[in-house]
Amino acid sequence: MRAMSLALRHELVGLSGVIERNIYLVKRYIWWDVAFFFWTVANTLTIVFIAKGIPAAGGHIDVEQITTILLIGAVIWAYLGIIFEILTETVAWERWEGTIEYTFMAPLSRPVHLLGMGVFAIGYGVVRAVLLFGVVAAFFSLHLPDANYVAALVLLMIASISFIGIGMMTAVLPLISPEKGTQLGFVAQGVLLVVSGVYYPVSVLPEWMQAIAKISPATYALRGCRAAILDGAGLTSLWADIWPLLVIGAVSVPLGLWVFHTGEQYAKRHGKLKRSG
Repeated sequence: MRAMSLALRHELVGLSGVIERNIYLVKRYIWWDVAFFFWTVANTLTIVFIAKGIPAAGGHIDVEQITTILLIGAVIWAYLGIIFEILTETVAWERWEGTIEYTFMAPLSRPVHLLGMGVFAIGYGVVRAVLLFGVVAAFFSLHLPDANYVAALVLLMIASISFIGIGMMTAVLPLISPEKGTQLGFVAQGVLLVVSGVYYPVSVLPEWMQAIAKISPATYALRGCRAAILDGAGLTSLWADIWPLLVIGAVSVPLGLWVFHTGEQYAKRHGKLKRSG
């Protein structure tokens, strides 16, 4: 019993170490984060102003509803995207810092290392998403009396687990291909952006793309959060979106750990761990 307690304490210390290290990295490159945040704000505003432009061009729609739909899509995708990016760049960060060998030789299990990155990404993403929503919403007079923010937040946390699992899989790409791995990770992120209904209903997509959308956690996160914020749907009503996220998370996290472990062994055998190009 004592041995188990000590082992658990060791893993928790390692987990907190991974999170603390990433906090220091954010502090070191804080102005890059500020710059990217303002770029995200500008990009989100551009998207949401589409709703304002439609009536100006002669269209007749519920401007407030379409504005809210686009805003929710942009903010949630920014949140899920940052989780995806931080996990995907796990190896790239180590190479940039010149610490990849030290990290991969540290007395820390790989699952704890990757989960630590995921926990940090969720915390960082939540702070960033709240700021983004607040800044962009200040430009518009949105009236959301029925919004169920608690249900939306719970749904988003469940979706985060799935994105951590998918991020673990894409994190292996820079490990096995230092030249093209990071770019391929962003290609995967772009595919999810296209098929998940961030700015339009999934139903407008070709059937083969709708099939891909069914295995994207972003599809269910976006649909559920929109229902919670626009219609005030509770967790019971959102079960149709929650259970697919639970299934995807249960499959993607173990699969992501296995994929990363396999890629790590390959990189070590072929001398790719330290390479930067």
